[in-house]
Amino acid sequence: MRGWIIYKDSSGLLKQETYEVERLLAAAKEEGIDLQVFSPDQFDLTITREDGKSILIDGQSVALPDFVIPRMGASTTYFALAIIRHLERLGVYCVNSSQSIETVKDKLFAQQILAECNLPTPNTMLVKFPVNIDLVEKQIGFPVVIKTLSGSQGSGVFLSKSKEEFDDLMQLIEAANPQANIILQQFVKSSHGRDLRVLTIGGRAVACMERNSQGKNFKANVSAGGTGKSFPITPEIEWLATQTANVLKLDVAGIDLLFDEQHFKICEANSSPGFEGLEGALGIDVAKEILHFIRIRLGIFDKPVAKEVNEEVVDQTAA
Repeated sequence: MRGWIIYKDSSGLLKQETYEVERLLAAAKEEGIDLQVFSPDQFDLTITREDGKSILIDGQSVALPDFVIPRMGASTTYFALAIIRHLERLGVYCVNSSQSIETVKDKLFAQQILAECNLPTPNTMLVKFPVNIDLVEKQIGFPVVIKTLSGSQGSGVFLSKSKEEFDDLMQLIEAANPQANIILQQFVKSSHGRDLRVLTIGGRAVACMERNSQGKNFKANVSAGGTGKSFPITPEIEWLATQTANVLKLDVAGIDLLFDEQHFKICEANSSPGFEGLEGALGIDVAKEILHFIRIRLGIFDKPVAKEVNEEVVDQTAA
């Protein structure tokens, strides 16, 4: 089985995802899977009837892999998305699909889909300048969470505790970029500085971690300095996480849930979830779980170990 990881460092990330890439490579080696890493910059696409030769890497035509793992998430550019789309149309299985990556990259669109499916989410509002602060107070209330339309690892997320603080920030954003795409979300007080990260693979909730900022920040992301510990997967947590992944068509996902008194709200979904914190806190092998799912999904179960055993049997028979 052959696969590619498409990955490129992003200046927008607080922490680069080299850990996840290295873990996937190590797990692939153990599993007898030929896995290589390429940057989108190495690709060239030509739209031609000879589809098998329409993908070039470093200017050379290459044999297509069995699967591709895009590891860019919210940092996925139009060019990278075009590569994933093209590979899909050539019959290569992509984890996740171009459609699901594009959907969750747009946080407002993802929230619209979840709300349409009657799943619990924080009240969300799209900003237009100049901002009607009285309307924001009526529809969302203060404090209010401010988010850029695309982002990950907690970047581009702010908390305004009062109307005055919010007004100052909106004026600053409007002056810097009046075309900025900003959404506002209801602040869930009971989840201040803590949330849940649920990892789903192939429609299963395989791990759940409580993230906590230890009072240092209202954001709980481990990549931003938060800590993680194991949290039991209750039926409610499992249902919310798997339904979210299913609705957004994510085969592998990191689903963030907010504590809402005795229940939960869906904060957002990630198409390229980091798992260093999960592996450290829960002691699970996420990389191997992902590769096992891909093997089952593709129905490719041959391993070099089995081949070596067969060769040994042949040698003994010959002797």
